[in-house]
Amino acid sequence: MTIRGDGNPRDDRGAAPERPQMAHRLDEVATQPRPTRSTGGSGRRSGTVSASELAQRRAGGSGRAKLRFVLFLLVAAGLVLALLVTIGRPLVRGVVVGLAGENPGTLGIGFVADMVREDLGAALTDPAGSAQTDVPFVVEPGDTTATIAARLVEAGVLRDPRAFVLISLERDLSTRYQAGNFVVQQTMTPDQLATALLAPPPDPHVVLSIRTGLRLEQIAALIQAKPADRGLDRLTMSAAAFLDLVRTPPAALLRDYPWLQIPRGGSLEGYLAAGDYRLLPDASPQDLVRMMLDRFLADVGPDRMKVAASRGLTWYQVLTLASIVEREARLDSERPMIAGVLQDRLNPHAETAGFLGSDPTVFYVNDTLQLAKIAVAEWVGYSFWARPLGTLPANLPSDLAAYNTYTAKGLPPGPLCTPTVVSIDAALNPDTKGGYLYFLAKKDGTTVFAKTYAEHKKNIQMYGN
Repeated sequence: MTIRGDGNPRDDRGAAPERPQMAHRLDEVATQPRPTRSTGGSGRRSGTVSASELAQRRAGGSGRAKLRFVLFLLVAAGLVLALLVTIGRPLVRGVVVGLAGENPGTLGIGFVADMVREDLGAALTDPAGSAQTDVPFVVEPGDTTATIAARLVEAGVLRDPRAFVLISLERDLSTRYQAGNFVVQQTMTPDQLATALLAPPPDPHVVLSIRTGLRLEQIAALIQAKPADRGLDRLTMSAAAFLDLVRTPPAALLRDYPWLQIPRGGSLEGYLAAGDYRLLPDASPQDLVRMMLDRFLADVGPDRMKVAASRGLTWYQVLTLASIVEREARLDSERPMIAGVLQDRLNPHAETAGFLGSDPTVFYVNDTLQLAKIAVAEWVGYSFWARPLGTLPANLPSDLAAYNTYTAKGLPPGPLCTPTVVSIDAALNPDTKGGYLYFLAKKDGTTVFAKTYAEHKKNIQMYGN
């Protein structure tokens, strides 16, 4: 074997092998442009793609991928939101409804109102009950929609305060409610309640004002007068019927007020409290009397009626003493001392020998005698508690004579009028520290006190009688 210079062995047949054809073809392919589809455009070789077109196609493919990803996120978010609405809504509503209950102002927010409306259900549209009884309701100055709603619930005419607040906000009524007296019913829906409270109806009541220190006959005279102010000219009550009732209260009335302490056959003198009384024009005497007795108990309270045995007086006697203090005193600060004087005068061993010697008791006797001579209709012009022009008759009925404390010892049989609480407190706790037995009202409205009748006479000379 011989070696040729090109390093290839020579075939035994003497012919050298040729280079493989595949290599040649690869070289040719490497030097040819990559075939592509023809665009049909002029100036470009058919079957070729430019670099800019290739970049655009790559960008377009990337944009479509991003769009598909955004769409996927939106669909996923929608599915999550749907799950929250269907599964988590009760939890969210519970929180929102709770916050709305504590903060009614949030009901003005749309989605909060929607959730509360859903939570209220029938309470938003249905009445609270079926009772058709009129329920008095007062809107006070400064009331808000929330405070009105709370009191409507307390009155039993509204199920849920949120219903009233929500309707008020939806109808823009929150600033339109007026202070005043209204009448509502359980049968009203929350929407009807809101309408009913927009403007107070005309008040059908009349107001009877009874000042302090009046006796029964003065109250009757006031009813008889029926002054036009406060609508009393519409009052149909009979003054004579009122007088009969309070002078001889029926057993049924007394049973309803077991705390009343009056002697058998006694009147209600001393127990009819002063104040303003709102009455319907056709109110009966018993309607008024019951209101006055209720107020007396509310003002005085049951504890004051439990007089200690050490006081030496019954409650009815304390009430009688307090009525004299009411007519004698001008200043509240002096009532305990005046009560102390009267208390000391009851001592049979004192200089007064047990005689109270109180002018109001004499005036009471005189008025009783004079009123008996004229009809009730004429009492309107009578001057009560005036000093008699002369002396009292020597012969008085025994029951009336006992009221003249200049001739009868001790307390009179009963009160002269209804005393105020401050006079009752003075009678319960009289100030006897000074040991005074006399007092005199001065022209300046104050009172001067004396321990002996001699001192009292000097005061009369100095200050006048």
